[in-house]
Amino acid sequence: MLSTTNSTPASSIACGPSGRAIAEGIDSELLNAIQDHLNMERQAHASYFAAAIWFAERELRGFSSFFRDESSSEQKHAAKFAEYIIARGQSVALKAVDAPFQNWTSPADVMGTAFQMEVDVTTSLQQLYSMAERVSDTRTTVFLDPMVEMQTQSEHEFAHLLGRVKFADNQATALLIIDNELEQGKNKPASLQG
Repeated sequence: MLSTTNSTPASSIACGPSGRAIAEGIDSELLNAIQDHLNMERQAHASYFAAAIWFAERELRGFSSFFRDESSSEQKHAAKFAEYIIARGQSVALKAVDAPFQNWTSPADVMGTAFQMEVDVTTSLQQLYSMAERVSDTRTTVFLDPMVEMQTQSEHEFAHLLGRVKFADNQATALLIIDNELEQGKNKPASLQG
């Protein structure tokens, strides 16, 4: 039951730009970095959709499906960051998304671009984590913990796929085998844990 004797008047509760109550403020530099990361996730969404199109144009359904799913995943990541910004009582600042690169010369080029994008997203998350620790923002580190773990796994999976595609050395038969595996959802690296 809520006590009314020691209650805080609603007018004294801190609010963000949209009028949402704020339980704990957020460092402005950290907020800007979170906003930038959200937009990085949106850019990855567009880039992976472009890769899905590139593979669809070449009749590689498995690769296309894989990148379509990755595109959707990046959009969900952006939404998570938007929800976190709102939960902290702040307004989301969307920036323009650049037209994604679409002129790859081979599947290995696409995979190399995708792997580098994953590395960049991982770096961004690690920088956010360090910033949050510097300003003692435990709420943000708790929010980022599962994101960092998922991103590290994603980077590992992209490194695996890049290695397989490079090993295929642009040989049609080998690429079709990988494409078939991707269509069946078999895109995980080998597990040594049994």
